[in-house]
Amino acid sequence: MLEKANKSEQLITPKQSWKTWNTRYLDVLEDPWYKSISEVQNLITVNTVKFYSEQKLKTLHLPITTNSVSSPFGLGSDSLPVKINLFGVETYLSDSMQFLLEYGCRLFQGGCYYIMHSFRGEEADRRHLCQFYHSEAEIIGTWSDAINLVEKYLSYLCRAILEEYGEKLLAINGDNSHIERLATGTNIPQITHDEALNILNHDPQYFDSHEVGFKIINKFGEQKLMSIFEGEMVWVTHYDHLALPFYQAYSDDTKKKALNADLLMGIGEVVGLGERHQKGDEVLESLRMRQINEKDYSWYYDMKKKYPLQTSGFGLGIERFLLWIFKHDDIRDCQIFPRFNGVEIIP
Repeated sequence: MLEKANKSEQLITPKQSWKTWNTRYLDVLEDPWYKSISEVQNLITVNTVKFYSEQKLKTLHLPITTNSVSSPFGLGSDSLPVKINLFGVETYLSDSMQFLLEYGCRLFQGGCYYIMHSFRGEEADRRHLCQFYHSEAEIIGTWSDAINLVEKYLSYLCRAILEEYGEKLLAINGDNSHIERLATGTNIPQITHDEALNILNHDPQYFDSHEVGFKIINKFGEQKLMSIFEGEMVWVTHYDHLALPFYQAYSDDTKKKALNADLLMGIGEVVGLGERHQKGDEVLESLRMRQINEKDYSWYYDMKKKYPLQTSGFGLGIERFLLWIFKHDDIRDCQIFPRFNGVEIIP
């Protein structure tokens, strides 16, 4: 185990350089915080490739535009898509490449992965970015198989970060005990969404209610749950199906709950995970239930009609993972080249 930093030493902290656009690109080059961010970003990318190579997953070269956003307008949407006009054709910047990874599972029997940008329409704040790096993977298997893969992946990354950069991180974190615990492969507790609401005593400050009846635990509820679990990580599973995008598989014949899970750590949700519908008619039913334009997803349910397959996958927000690594609370400090909607930024 690594030694803790000397308490008398001043820890390195970010200077919120994203607030000063005119000089930021020069300030970053002189700031040890951003030097460390860039080094750990590199370690995450390099070791993601190593990990999936060992797991026999392959990567795909994917476009950043799509007509089939993974969070379309309608019930279950958790972000706004970014619509653009590209040479006279209206399309969207990708909010996730999950659908194409599902396609890739029909090319690669072991599953597939990628790391690339995702785009979101909401404003940037302490928890959200307009453009962020996304590490996503899709495998042939169940949602519990995907949970096992995530836990192996995070432990692998933590071991590599500690080995290659742990000593320098002490100048920022003071201690790396949170990384060390995950590096050992510790079991992460799981609770269902209903159990989480019971733990929170159904206190309305901890969840948001939708007019059709489902509830979603908010950022205050996430923080409360993690504090109850002694500030550590916890999986929250089996959300109301209508609270999620249309593609998540049902947990049983009642079709009220989904086979999904969110991993809470640090600032809140860092990983979103789920099992997908296997058959085209399940996709159609779910689209119609949410009143989403079926035409935009005809290729998706046709694929599942002709090539039904049980797949599950997840998305890890790289900058949110960096927040946890660096024991920080403002995601805007975790990018070297930020891009905020409506803001002209150089370079």
